[in-house]
Parts: sequence; C-alpha cells; structure tokens
Amino acid sequence: MEFKKKVLDNGLTIIGEVNEAALSAAVGFFCKTGSRDETAEISGVSHFLEHMMFKGTEKMSALQVNEEFDHLGAKFNAFTSEENTVYYAAVLPEYLQECSSLWSQLMRPSLRDDDFNIEKNVIKEEIAMYKDLPQFDVMDQCRALHFKGHPCGNSVLGTNESIDALTADQMREYFGHRYAPNNMIVACCGNFDFDGLCSLVDSACGKWTSDDAPREISTCAGSLEKTRQTKDTLVCEHICLLSGAVSMQDPRRYAGSLLSMIVGDQTGSRYFWALVDNALAEVAAMHYETMDGTGCIYSYFRCNPENAEKVMEVARNIFTELEKDGVNNDELQKAKNKVLSAITIKSEQPMGRLTNLGLNWVYSQKYRSVSDDVEAIKAVTVEDVNALIKDYPLSKFTNFTLGPKA
Repeated sequence: MEFKKKVLDNGLTIIGEVNEAALSAAVGFFCKTGSRDETAEISGVSHFLEHMMFKGTEKMSALQVNEEFDHLGAKFNAFTSEENTVYYAAVLPEYLQECSSLWSQLMRPSLRDDDFNIEKNVIKEEIAMYKDLPQFDVMDQCRALHFKGHPCGNSVLGTNESIDALTADQMREYFGHRYAPNNMIVACCGNFDFDGLCSLVDSACGKWTSDDAPREISTCAGSLEKTRQTKDTLVCEHICLLSGAVSMQDPRRYAGSLLSMIVGDQTGSRYFWALVDNALAEVAAMHYETMDGTGCIYSYFRCNPENAEKVMEVARNIFTELEKDGVNNDELQKAKNKVLSAITIKSEQPMGRLTNLGLNWVYSQKYRSVSDDVEAIKAVTVEDVNALIKDYPLSKFTNFTLGPKA
C-alpha cells in the first residue's frame, strides 16, 4: 500500500491509497456538507441535491449518465448524512480514468428547473417510505430531540413542507457555496495510476472557484428529554435512547466503538443475553456514531408493548452495572475480535476501504492505514473503556418511543 496526496491551486485535495495487487479500483468525491449545514428554510436540500447530481449536466442527460456508468460496468451510488455527501463508484482498473472523468463532470450539474420540480415528488415519496419504517422514524425523531437546538439534530430528508417550499434558486445558491473545491476531496483506492488521476482531476476541476463553506462546531450534551408518540399502524414498541459520546477527532472513539459492541452487538452482547435471549425484545442493539466535534450512542429496542417497561428497566440496570463495575477483559477481547474482523474484511476490497480513507481525511486531514486502525483497536484497555463510561455515562440519555395506542 502506498499513500499519495496532491492539493490543487483551488483547494481541491486528491488522496490515493495505491494497491497494485488489487483487482479493482474505487473512486469517490467527498463533499463536507449535510443536514447540519442547512437552515430550517432549506431543510433537506443536501439530500435533494444528491438526487439532482444524477440528472446530468448541460451536455449530458440523466439517461446518458446511467448509460455511461453501465458502459463502464461501474458499481456506483451516493449517500447523504448529517455531515457529508459522498459519490462513489468501483470499476475495473482500466476504466478508472473514464469513471473519474464522469464523476468530475457530474460534480458540476445543470440543476434544471424541470428536473428539480419532478424530483420533488421523488423526495416526498422517500420521506413517506421512511415514515413507514418505524425503526428509522424513531431514531430520526430521537436524534432531533437529543440535539434540540443543535444543527446535528437537523433531518437529512427534511419534511414535506420544507421540500415543497424549497426553490431551485435556493438549491443553486447552496450548491455554489458548499460544493466549493476547498470543501471537497477526491479519494481513490486500489489498482490505479495516481499521477494520471491527478492530471485528469486537475484538467476537469482545476478551474472551479473556491468559496467560504463554514461549519458550526460545538459539542452537545443532549436534551435528556423523554417522550412517547403513538401510531395507529404500529403493533410493536420502538424505543430509542441517545447518549452523548466523543467526536470523530477524539482518539477515545476506538474505546467508544468497542463499548457499543460490548453492550449492543446483535450476538453475544449484554443487550443480547439480557433482552433478546430472554425473549423480552426482538431487537436490542447499540450503535456508536462519531461526528464533527461531537458524538452519540444510539440504543434501539423493538418489543411487545407489554414488555416495554421491563426492557427499559433492564437497560437501566445494564447502564448502572457498567458505571459501577465497568467492562471486563474477556468481553473487551471478544469485542476487539469482532471489530478487527469487520475492519479487515471490509478493507480487503477497494470499495470497502474507500469510505474510511475519505472520511478520515475529511475529519482530520490525516492518512490512517488499515494497520493504524487495527493497532488503535488493539491498544484499547479495560481502563480506557471504563474511563469513557465515567465521562459519558449511558444512564444520561434522551428517549423517544413510538408505539401503538393503549
């Protein structure tokens, strides 16, 4: 593996992890923008814009875009989160240059009014689809409640009302600031020619104009509010708990990922043995999310409404035990093995490695190899995890619940 980097005059950073033994290559454009960078007036614009990027350019229609990707045999897609919008593709090495050229063109889309008006309905259908998925809905609403008044609580999808009110001009203005080259990176992994990639990107993107794309960075302890909503269509109780945690820039994030595995992995965790194995909950899981300047830990439970109070009692008992006695060496080692397996298996293919490579640079402007992450996980001690529990007690949580009417 060899890491390489180049920064164009306009601030666009190109990074690459070259592996000549790989049988494929993956490339992505990482834009540091998401729902936390939006105002209430343009809620959902980042995700909406992601859709619009595939509608083509002044010289290329949406149909032609898809035909080009199909011609290359590319596995391509994009995603939008609270903090980033990422466009990526995996191809055979011989098609990496063409694929990178296509993405470079799409990063300067036409944003046509007709496409914008049609895509509004697609976005609203997606909002409706996720509202029909209670696991997503409860976590989305719990996040908004936890980060009350903080931009990390902004919804990625927005609402029907915000999407209806959004104008194409507002989207174009947002795009002009947030998709500035100094707010983006191009990352590539696998078997490819880095100098050739840089030459292509410089030619296609070197004349883009840089702009100011600030982001408010602040920690958030969480509102710690608790509420329950009912829905006629629900049969199960869907419970989400949100606790504060360390940020992506904090080296304790490795201890955080291991803690979430110990407590809430879907097999062999404390949640599993206390709740799932005892048939109190169908699902009991914990997920740790690092962000820019802050972080959070989600717990999600799905159970029979009759068991809801017992599930919450058991969860609180687990948190109390952790704060009193901490974790032990045996469960920490099991968690390390699971995390290390996930890291290494995912990184065996360039496409699996791309997201970690790109996002590590977005957040820290540093290169971290797979070996760096492996060693960081191995170095975490019981004392590290237990110190994190004391600094960020799981018992201090925001709670949002969706369930059927009594």
